[in-house]
Amino acid sequence: MTFVQLIDCKTHKYDEMNQLMDSWAEATQGKRTATHAVVGRDRGADGHYVEIVEFPSYEEAMRNSGLPETGRIFEQLVALCDETPTFTDLDVVRDEQLNKAAVSRFLLELCGRDEPTAYRTLFARDYLDHDVAKGSETRGVDAFREETLGYRDAFPDFTFTLEDQIAEGDRVATRWTWHGTNTGPLRGIPATGRTVDMAGTTTFAFRDGLIAEGWWHWDTLGMMRQLGVVEMPSS
Repeated sequence: MTFVQLIDCKTHKYDEMNQLMDSWAEATQGKRTATHAVVGRDRGADGHYVEIVEFPSYEEAMRNSGLPETGRIFEQLVALCDETPTFTDLDVVRDEQLNKAAVSRFLLELCGRDEPTAYRTLFARDYLDHDVAKGSETRGVDAFREETLGYRDAFPDFTFTLEDQIAEGDRVATRWTWHGTNTGPLRGIPATGRTVDMAGTTTFAFRDGLIAEGWWHWDTLGMMRQLGVVEMPSS
């Protein structure tokens, strides 16, 4: 079970504390078990800071605390605080990454559906889409929705499978595979009745909780080859 530790401290020497934490990160490289750390400053109380440190488990957190470097740095950290910091130990019972969930919903449920309202709950009105296959940009959520409808017309049964997903900051990168049967025309290419399996990666950037920009990289050549539109040269 994921474990989170909250470290609550008051200090007017934050710059020195920040340098101290950099020293700890360098000294424990390859040894520490912490996977994520965030420091927040209280907007309503000068000198009040809260650090949130995530570990794979309570046991890993205790192993991290037992490092000699951690003990040494902690003593120096206490000396920089106006008063003794407090610790709160939390077992994580719910961990919801909202941006990843929004991307998953789009790819698995919404993509290619004629549902304008649903699109606007996920995408910014001025959404900007980049597709390496087209070599051009699509501007606006409605134009993007119309574009996905074109793929649904060509492959009515198409589905995404999410193979891997990574979120960092305001971006979510998804590695996916895609399956569909071509029973309608695609950009002037007549329907072939053939089945296509391909892979790709999409990175979405969020702004104010909505998807604001996207970059698609997918196996265009593989799709065209499976449709019989292009042939690979023989060896």
